Amino acid sequence: MNDCLFFGLNQYPILIKNKPNKITKPIQFKFENENEKQIKQIASGYFSTIFLFKNGKAIEYLNQNDSKQNLQKIQIENIQKVTVGVQNEAILTIEGNVFAKGKDINPKNPKEFINISSLIEDTNDRIIQDVVSGYNSIYLLTSNQNAYGIGSNFFAQLGFDSETFKKTEKPILMMKNVSKIFSGIPSYSVFLLNSNQELFGCGYNCYGQVGLEIKETEEENMKELTKIQNIPKGKIIDIQTGNWHSVMLIEIEDENQNQNPKRKLYSCGEPQFNGNSQTEYLTSFFEIKSSLFENDDNILDFSVGYENTLILTEKGKLIGFGRNINGELGTGDTEYKPIPTQIELPKLRFNENISNYHVHCGVYNSFLYYSPSFSNLEEDLIKLFRRKEFCDISFKTENGEIIEAHKLILKYRLKDYENQIEKLQEIISKIN
Repeated sequence: MNDCLFFGLNQYPILIKNKPNKITKPIQFKFENENEKQIKQIASGYFSTIFLFKNGKAIEYLNQNDSKQNLQKIQIENIQKVTVGVQNEAILTIEGNVFAKGKDINPKNPKEFINISSLIEDTNDRIIQDVVSGYNSIYLLTSNQNAYGIGSNFFAQLGFDSETFKKTEKPILMMKNVSKIFSGIPSYSVFLLNSNQELFGCGYNCYGQVGLEIKETEEENMKELTKIQNIPKGKIIDIQTGNWHSVMLIEIEDENQNQNPKRKLYSCGEPQFNGNSQTEYLTSFFEIKSSLFENDDNILDFSVGYENTLILTEKGKLIGFGRNINGELGTGDTEYKPIPTQIELPKLRFNENISNYHVHCGVYNSFLYYSPSFSNLEEDLIKLFRRKEFCDISFKTENGEIIEAHKLILKYRLKDYENQIEKLQEIISKIN
């Protein structure tokens, strides 16, 4: 059985049967099939929740109003990542294909997955490295470091003028030379980070949640792709966007290199939900300060929901702030929490390695779950499969040694995936 906790709205879909609609304290989530493999990732929206397992298969819980069967298997193999918006879903496979569904993605049949990566006009740009969902838009990052968007552009969240360009059913190029894309399940905005660590944003900015100055008229809040100024110093690890606020995780190197890099959180947007105890809208990123994750503790993971945020520290503390009307903060009540508040966790059979735990905020519910990371070997193999070319690759062994495997080519075949891993491990062991 997997280590997984659930709290928040228990409907649309119903995830735990015979339990209240609002679960305000973290409780154990149990799968109907106890033989399910180890969880790799969870993605939860308003109408569906997807569990991805390490074996590359996924199951989906649906709103019972939309389906006679609440739980079903997703008929796509070798899944690497799942992502859910409020009105869309997207699935990235190991081969680099993205299958998606939703009313703004496939209006004729919104419940059917289609291969949206195959719709990219440039045939040399159809291998996808990452996929991110917004409220009703999906963003693709290709292996050539190009960012594409598909779906609604009503708030200019695809980086184009929303007055003349409302939506698209085919991916359109947003920006080149992109290293990361950041958005969020309930978000009408997106951030793009280029290889020079320059950050750009666009979309709904009525409360400053894109980190841009708020204009006087609502129409001017709908930004086209714009460079974000006054970014905190350090390496941007992640940015997640809610409906009215955004949170950024920055890694700051220790000057003396005696300690691990310190991770700090910064936020912008609506003051009720950004955790900064401010009374005015934050139109640039400000550090979220709390004794709960300062001093000798560090940020391990975080997640942003509709109007709330959850934080997991390296010492195993779960902390939340923002909206809590459905119990999505897990504090045992439904009271709004303007500042970071620690959440009491039940005793679990948690593994000693806290770094394998993750938090995920859906639209109105939340999860804390155990998910071991892929090995370096597996991650490098996936990258190599997508590139399909001769290259030099480095692998880290458990004892930290670096082994060079020169000009090694692996031809990607689904049926030979496990055999290729074993073959490469054998080669490396001989080199070592």
